[in-house]
Amino acid sequence: MTDAAYDYDLFVIGGGSGGVRAGRIAAQAGAKVGLAEEYRMGGTCVVRGCVPKKFMVYSSKYGKDIELSAGYGWSVGDVSYDHEKFMVGLHAEVDRLSAIYDRNLKNAGVDVFDDRAEFVDKHTLRLKKSGKTITAKKILIAVGGRPWLPSAEELPGVEHVIDSNGVFELTELPKRMVIAGGGYIAVEFAHVFAGLGTEVCLVYRGDTVLRGFDDEIRLAVHEGLKEAGVRVVTKCVFNSIEKTDAGLTVTLSSGTEIETDVVLMAVGRRANTDDLGCDKAGVKLAGNGDVIVDEWSRTNVENIWAVGDVTGRVALTPVAIREGHAFADTEFGGKPWKMDHANIPTAVFTQPEVGTVGISEAEARKTYGEIDIYKTKFRPMKNMLNGDQTRTFMKLVVRASDQRVLGVHVVGDDAAEMIQTAAIAVKMGATKQHFDQTCALHPSAAEELVTMRTKWVPEGV
Repeated sequence: MTDAAYDYDLFVIGGGSGGVRAGRIAAQAGAKVGLAEEYRMGGTCVVRGCVPKKFMVYSSKYGKDIELSAGYGWSVGDVSYDHEKFMVGLHAEVDRLSAIYDRNLKNAGVDVFDDRAEFVDKHTLRLKKSGKTITAKKILIAVGGRPWLPSAEELPGVEHVIDSNGVFELTELPKRMVIAGGGYIAVEFAHVFAGLGTEVCLVYRGDTVLRGFDDEIRLAVHEGLKEAGVRVVTKCVFNSIEKTDAGLTVTLSSGTEIETDVVLMAVGRRANTDDLGCDKAGVKLAGNGDVIVDEWSRTNVENIWAVGDVTGRVALTPVAIREGHAFADTEFGGKPWKMDHANIPTAVFTQPEVGTVGISEAEARKTYGEIDIYKTKFRPMKNMLNGDQTRTFMKLVVRASDQRVLGVHVVGDDAAEMIQTAAIAVKMGATKQHFDQTCALHPSAAEELVTMRTKWVPEGV
């Protein structure tokens, strides 16, 4: 087919962060672009992920902040929390943001279809609701991911659980909640609901939460959960869930039974490629459903690309946005570049939160052998008058051979804000001497990042 024979220069499947950015940039570069989204514009982040979750984190933290304000002279009367009122405000803001995504696309000249697009062949898509067939010279898969749940055979009673999407539909605050999982979604919601007054139990198959993070970060978060009042049960999984007159009964692999009102499964996510028709287009998938791509986000089919969570590379919104932008600039803007997936900063919005960039101590030792470790643990200034015993932990992982800072890891209030700035230094290849030569900003918690001078030596060395 000639270019003129196609309906679109580019058709994007999915209206999440990566797809929206790619579609808008391509359209602004002069391409004729269509985009199909079957649910709501904005994808996981805006509608069912980081944005509404962060609002819940804020809501949860206010309770403790009000309590601690007494140490600074504030006297507050009777305090109550209205979950229904909060959720109304949350959904209103999500609606506003979703509408902005939709409006920006249309203002850029993108044809938006409120429909599900499925492959007919490598250049042809069918819209499921309307039955309309569309052709495109280039196609971008940006359908994201979804929470994974076990089957009824794998977990009897699984029909009684909610996933992370369902959290945002809870109009009443549960009195009791059991959470399965030890990743960032599980630990974040454990803190959120504990902070709101829910009795929370977290069940994790491993021994310490946040697998893949630096070991000391993992331990700090694990202990922080307990300090927040979360009951943490490790080395266990769910055997069954049964509905009772009093709520739900969760039976663990240890034989322990836990009575609860809500069960949240946060045990992983899966690419939204089921029934997408990738086989009809010849697009290769990994065993878990991820779309296989190269460093330029190209699939094995020459006219089809994929960005974001569906590729299984790094499931973070800013990554999807940059991947989508790089694709559009490369294919339509005459400015080829590719996303660099090294040294991506990330945060876990526990209470206190985690901020991390670069590699862990264990990974550094395995890769480079000799490394230097600098770390500190202190009670931040803001806690001195309010009785809060929560401490901030900071750690620098440094390559001994050239003193390059390989990793920065923080657990403490505002860790995410600190790590975004620290990420610039790590990305640029800053050394420990660069940190040492940077003047501290006082008084701040972040100043400790540039004032650590003593190398940590393991016991017995």
